[in-house]
Amino acid sequence: MTDHCCEVMTTQVSWHCDRHDTPSTCPDALIRFSARFQEYGLVIHDGGASTLGIEFCPWCGQRLPESQRDRWFDELERRGIDPWEDPIPAEFQDGGWLAPPRQSRDER
Repeated sequence: MTDHCCEVMTTQVSWHCDRHDTPSTCPDALIRFSARFQEYGLVIHDGGASTLGIEFCPWCGQRLPESQRDRWFDELERRGIDPWEDPIPAEFQDGGWLAPPRQSRDER
């Protein structure tokens, strides 16, 4: 789970609508968050999945985390995984890949 900058952002990122299938089709969905890339964006309500990236919270003004998109692609490349052709490992489907590696008891 990602901690967001304020309660309003958390509410917006967690928005669920019983009447619309996707945030793109719901006029009340304003923000989309990509845990994989740590990116926030304003939902573009044009029928597609487009967003407009934002760097500051529209409600509290706090600077949002830097995008990890380039780092994600770099890490896949380092592992020899082509994200366009190969299956993406489960740990790269969300923000789990950003967690520091767990230390074994021998390393402590």
